[in-house]
Amino acid sequence: MSQLPQALFAMAAENVPQVFPPEVLARLRTSVDIEPGLVAEDFTDPRVLGTLARAEILVTGWGCPRLDETVLDAAPRLRAVLHSAGSVKSFATHALRERGIAVSSAAVANALPVAEYTLAMILLAGKDVLAARDRMRTTRACAGWGVIPGIGNYGRRVGVIGASRIGRRVLGLLRPFDLRPVLSDPYVDERRAAALGVPLLPLDELLRTSGIVTVHAPETPETHRMIGRRELALMPDGAVLINTARGALVDHDALVAELRTGRLSAILDVTDPEPLPADSPLYDLPGAFVTPHLAGSQGNELARLGLAVAEEAERLLAGEEPAHAVDWAALEREA
Repeated sequence: MSQLPQALFAMAAENVPQVFPPEVLARLRTSVDIEPGLVAEDFTDPRVLGTLARAEILVTGWGCPRLDETVLDAAPRLRAVLHSAGSVKSFATHALRERGIAVSSAAVANALPVAEYTLAMILLAGKDVLAARDRMRTTRACAGWGVIPGIGNYGRRVGVIGASRIGRRVLGLLRPFDLRPVLSDPYVDERRAAALGVPLLPLDELLRTSGIVTVHAPETPETHRMIGRRELALMPDGAVLINTARGALVDHDALVAELRTGRLSAILDVTDPEPLPADSPLYDLPGAFVTPHLAGSQGNELARLGLAVAEEAERLLAGEEPAHAVDWAALEREA
């Protein structure tokens, strides 16, 4: 019989082989006794109840059912939940906190590809690459070499809204470039902004003075439609709005109105609603560049999430605390 702590996958079963490919699964199984063929998509399933009763660790992911009092009563030995994705809001309950069960998230690992996507779009937007591609596709001609005024990434101000995990990662990735990032976040003070290496500005000033604005705030009642008609009107002519956070942070009707004038451009990996209806003008407006919510972990990047869980399991086996424990106090204002 294995001397390793009993663990159980709790997520959509189709995600297990993607997040835990053979090499990552093998590493996880050096720390826990877990069966990849047994996945709890429903905690009332008789096939999982026996393992749930013995489980010390739940390895959760997208599609995990809610961990309420009934589930926790059926898992009396549970001491840790290791989440192989970002937010735990969809399944974590106060019962976990009240029972002292450790909860860890791979949100830090999932932040990297979003930040990489954002960096790529900032650099492309600064060179007007996306619009130039569209113009060439329409005209089927190239104007030839020549200096194009108004574009370039030297000294361009980039406004980052939200010092979230992703927002902080974006700021880190921007450091090697000759850009001028600034930050707006009501939960950040001057001291913390200085530690991040950026000036802290009120949102209105950030919008007025930034050629590129990238949104990394969580979706909360306070941030719903935080970028609306008034805020968009503050942005200078030719500015670009990037949103990889949540679609509902931007008033899409107001954005479409601005895009129709040609005054602003937008790069949207998230929309409201999501997916967009087939008749949405955002598909066709020349100033809109829309991608299908792919900035987060995709394809081979999913293995990074599984590896983050395997590393947390190793820490638990060694008697250490999780490195990426969920901050319950901050959870309400996180995405």
